[in-house]
Amino acid sequence: MGRATKISIGAVTALCVLAVALAGGWYWVTHSVEQPAYTVVEADGDIELRDYPAMVVAEAATAGDRQEGVRQGFRALAGYIFAKDRDGERIAMTAPVIQQPAQGKGAGDGGWRIRFVMPSQYALDELPRPAGEDVALDRWPPMRLAAIRFSGRAKDADFAEHEARLRDWLAGQGLEAEGAPLFAYYDDPWTPGFLRRNEVLLRFR
Repeated sequence: MGRATKISIGAVTALCVLAVALAGGWYWVTHSVEQPAYTVVEADGDIELRDYPAMVVAEAATAGDRQEGVRQGFRALAGYIFAKDRDGERIAMTAPVIQQPAQGKGAGDGGWRIRFVMPSQYALDELPRPAGEDVALDRWPPMRLAAIRFSGRAKDADFAEHEARLRDWLAGQGLEAEGAPLFAYYDDPWTPGFLRRNEVLLRFR
């Protein structure tokens, strides 16, 4: 076996080890973060009807396009949970990060609400108060939501496509979607696109 062949085999082996380590690290991170404990009521391929328990959320209102809204909101909410702009203990990060067009606005109109779901151990009155007006706390009652899941580095067109599919599916079941969609992001920016979990969720009646 020549020297070049040995080097090639060594390089391939090193890349395989690195890939396994990265995949293992991604799996540990994504499975160590708390997520809402919903129950699947009905499933049809990549679409589910889910029952969610009551949840406490921290939210930030932002301007700009969808990506800028996420950046602004994440920055404000991270300052709150990591106690950068207030006194008291840090709060654990959870998944997903939820983004929603502001009430009465469409996805391109520049108004957004970004939300972190608070760890289930906290009741609303047990959480530290936000330091200013950038972050607000709210309690969501139990609710049933329709969800569609997809992977990739979600772009506006991806969310629009999957929202349309979910609305069509609901209509086919004799159900009426209501309100603005929720866009859910489960992974950090360094997760490869094919491993990412994104969702569109809709309330319905």
